[in-house]
Amino acid sequence: MLLLSPQKFTDYELIDVGGFEKLERFGQYITIRPEPQAVWDKTLSHAEWEKRAHVKFISKSSSSGEWKKLKAMPERWTISYQVRSTKMDETQPISFKLSLTSFKHVGIFPEQSSNWDYIFESVKMMKTPTPRVLNLFAYTGGASLAAKAAGADVTHVDSIKQVVSWSKENMELSNLSNIRWVVEDALKFVKREEKRGNKYNGIILDPPAFGHGPNGEKWKLEDNINEMIKGVLNLLDDSEHFLILNAYSLGFSSLIIENLLKDKAKQNLSTGELFLQSTEGPKLPLGVFGRWRNF
Repeated sequence: MLLLSPQKFTDYELIDVGGFEKLERFGQYITIRPEPQAVWDKTLSHAEWEKRAHVKFISKSSSSGEWKKLKAMPERWTISYQVRSTKMDETQPISFKLSLTSFKHVGIFPEQSSNWDYIFESVKMMKTPTPRVLNLFAYTGGASLAAKAAGADVTHVDSIKQVVSWSKENMELSNLSNIRWVVEDALKFVKREEKRGNKYNGIILDPPAFGHGPNGEKWKLEDNINEMIKGVLNLLDDSEHFLILNAYSLGFSSLIIENLLKDKAKQNLSTGELFLQSTEGPKLPLGVFGRWRNF
């Protein structure tokens, strides 16, 4: 089992985590946000957190809240990341618009940068002239940007129209173009692609624990993931492909990922846990993953 944490993400820093909160720097601005897995004590004092932070999220319910400004900062700002391939010795910047949303997110999951590098490198290594990459549950598009920056033909699928619009802004900020945007329930899209006989050289899935499609379709990770994986495996190009599955759900083990994927991946499957290493010491677990390359 692998433990993966971002490397060289200069625009992001997990400063401290504990007491069910995390203290993070995005660019030049520092936020305090809830973190349900941080059951241990903070390393720094509460006063030190409040002194450093620009803004703190105050929960009003399980799914929403509001931001309390502690210092002056904008509602929206941008950060960048150098996506990289160590094998090909190549890098390329991608950029993100961040925003103080009412549901505590700011528009990026920085732990996923380890996967962005894997995507960028995988596309660069392929013999297929323009590999086709499908990004499901694509959120604000970090994986889509990484694939496009490497030269892939990218299809980006998410069920929320506003999030897809946000992704398009990130594409333009990154000086990229021609990503295909699809606002649809991911499982419905996969089933339709199966019927069409479409194939992809790379597929990325980052499903939530719970979610809804644009027409009220219900998604629950443990109920739907097996059906989703069966469909996705039928979309992989036989000649060369890669696949990444992320799962962020409390109690969801990497052994579940292994059992879902092992028959298809055989000896090439890597599974493990994503985490963020804080400057003050504690490691924050942020989900499990499985991935493989067939080339």
